Amino acid sequence: MMQREEAGKSRFLRLLRDVLLVTAGSLIYALGFQFFMYPNAIVTGGVTGISMIINYLSGFPVGIATILMNIPLFLFSWKRFGLRFILLSLLSMVLCSVFVDLLAALNLTATGNPLLGAIYGGVIHGFGMGVVYITGATTGGMDIVAKFLRHRYQHINFGTIILGLDVAVIAAFALIFHRYESAMYAMICMYITTKVVDLVLYGAVNSKVCYIIADESGAIKEAILQRLGRGATLLRGEGAWSGREKEVLLCVIKQRQIVELKRLVKELDPSAFMIVSDSREVFGEGFRYIGSD
Repeated sequence: MMQREEAGKSRFLRLLRDVLLVTAGSLIYALGFQFFMYPNAIVTGGVTGISMIINYLSGFPVGIATILMNIPLFLFSWKRFGLRFILLSLLSMVLCSVFVDLLAALNLTATGNPLLGAIYGGVIHGFGMGVVYITGATTGGMDIVAKFLRHRYQHINFGTIILGLDVAVIAAFALIFHRYESAMYAMICMYITTKVVDLVLYGAVNSKVCYIIADESGAIKEAILQRLGRGATLLRGEGAWSGREKEVLLCVIKQRQIVELKRLVKELDPSAFMIVSDSREVFGEGFRYIGSD
């Protein structure tokens, strides 16, 4: 009974946290749109952009078109992602609309410069979207399509998928109505938005993957363990030209430790061959818990 109560309390606290995050993210999303993008006529992508195209061609209301297009998307995602996803995404979609209308009543404009509007609007807009996405929800529309594609193609970042979908809509808008300058600013804004979304979701690159091929691999391994406090894995290799067996040290370290690692490798084996590459996500001891997402 006690365990059941604790589990129920934990689920409630998580739901409360997600609702607060969705609310905060939706408000930030609306701030970026209303104060930076809308005053500078920066076209949005996704379902809203498609609704704008329909409105210009037929006069059909943007709001009603957006809702009608969202209905099948939500029904489809209900089966695919569950009721919790639907409710949080609906909450986000409603709050975004409400906050946009409330902020519009203030009649404030942060800047009349389209370039500044695209840059700062993209940063704020993207940060708000990223906060919503942390909960597993979306802001509706093309975000649902992006979430489905992300499940199918997990090697592609969420923000990159959104960028591709938005670019297609914005390009169609520009070609149909010959509003190329507005589309150019929109492309800048969407690119920044996706980068900020990925930064919020995946974090900055703060880890490095290092491969070290050296005659003194044993000494380097001990130095990594003792001086850096990091683990290492020994891989067995063979020189393609010499045919000699070699040991390859594989280790993952924090970005701030890369200078110290290079120094100790140079100190212990100046002729060592070292490859360093970025690692976006690292799970395990000393890094993030694998169940943190």
